[in-house]
Amino acid sequence: MSFTSDSVQLFLAVVERGSFSAAARALGKVPSAVSMGIANLEAELGYPLFDRSHREPVPTDLALALIPHARLMAEQLKQLQVHALQLSQGLESKLSIGVGADINTRRLLAAIGELSEQFPLLDIEVLTAPQDDVLQLLHSGRVQLCLAYAGLSVNVLERFQFVGSEQLMACFSPRHPQAGGEPFLEDLVRVRQILVAGRDLPLSDCRPLVGQSYWRTDTLGMALEMVEAGLGWGNFPQSVVAPLLAAGRLRRLNFKNIENGLAMVVNAVWLKNQPLHKGASALVNMLASAD
Repeated sequence: MSFTSDSVQLFLAVVERGSFSAAARALGKVPSAVSMGIANLEAELGYPLFDRSHREPVPTDLALALIPHARLMAEQLKQLQVHALQLSQGLESKLSIGVGADINTRRLLAAIGELSEQFPLLDIEVLTAPQDDVLQLLHSGRVQLCLAYAGLSVNVLERFQFVGSEQLMACFSPRHPQAGGEPFLEDLVRVRQILVAGRDLPLSDCRPLVGQSYWRTDTLGMALEMVEAGLGWGNFPQSVVAPLLAAGRLRRLNFKNIENGLAMVVNAVWLKNQPLHKGASALVNMLASAD
């Protein structure tokens, strides 16, 4: 025998209300219907759920073993009903989000956590890729929303919302042969740079690129490891490299002629011809209002 949504509701109503009559009032039924429903359930299960020798029915040990699972089932059913209603009100069935590989995801993950509380059954996918690849994912329809650094020009096909800013910090490994001293920024032109970039697309924004010679990788983690290994220098988000600097694993460069730090605006970006659905719109608002 399998429980149904009605029998779970009936069973929990008696458990939580403490009597057949109170459960009947809560469910809008007559007490005899509740009593008969429980008796039918007990007959199908083959054992009693309530001890009726007392003034009010008392759950048996077997019933007590079922209660946590019944409550979980009832909660999941409630979530399913709410989610079905939300889908009818414009909530997307799946939200795919693209994130630039060298963007700190702390703010995004906090917002996704908040979004999951509001829409617990919303299917969320997060894809990371270099900046130009993420924007290509957006324009191909693979993701509905992305977080990317703002470019120097505005794409007329896109809409965006400012959600934060980041400082890109030029860093060396302490083991790098040229890590000592205080160079001029232009001295880095002749030093190999480690760059987070896609394999196939040309760079659309060359502001973080200084070196004439550079090696590419498509993940921030690998870029940090390459710089830490002394293979070159890199421009990385200050919020990401801060613990590595504190631990002495990387060293921030001090330039003679300019402050080390490239200010970059972080935007949530979506396409004009694909307006945001309910979940994506809520996520953008959470990102924009986050501290």
